[in-house]
Amino acid sequence: MLLFLKNLLFTIVVPGTVAVYVPLFAFAHDLPRLSLTVLAGGMLLTMGGAVYLWCVWDFATAGRGTPAPIDPPKNLVVRGLYKHTRNPMYVGIVGLIFGWAASFSSTQIAIYGLVVGVLFHLRVVLFEEPHLTREFGPSYEDYCAHVSRWLP
Repeated sequence: MLLFLKNLLFTIVVPGTVAVYVPLFAFAHDLPRLSLTVLAGGMLLTMGGAVYLWCVWDFATAGRGTPAPIDPPKNLVVRGLYKHTRNPMYVGIVGLIFGWAASFSSTQIAIYGLVVGVLFHLRVVLFEEPHLTREFGPSYEDYCAHVSRWLP
């Protein structure tokens, strides 16, 4: 139960801020009208949210941790979406942001999504990958050799 609460709190605070609160409150000013872009945005929002939640589930059940840097998974997670890409959680969050961009036909949200994507890339390359290599050693290196960083 504690692990569930930690994952819920982290999700509300960090991805919630990056993928929901900032795009909606900083950039979205008018309600979207039903259109194909709104439907496409809804699909991206649904898929991005599902990807994120699946990854949190795998972090909790297989990794015994959370996405929070202060309580990371204790085990290397290589199941589920992590069998196909090393960073599906980040892909899901960026998908959410682009879902808002499509829903609101907002260039500003799309640019914000690109900036977030670049920052995620820098975090992964400069911090997470070296840290995971130190933490999990050859098993992580083997994983990297067989699974791509961003897309399957």
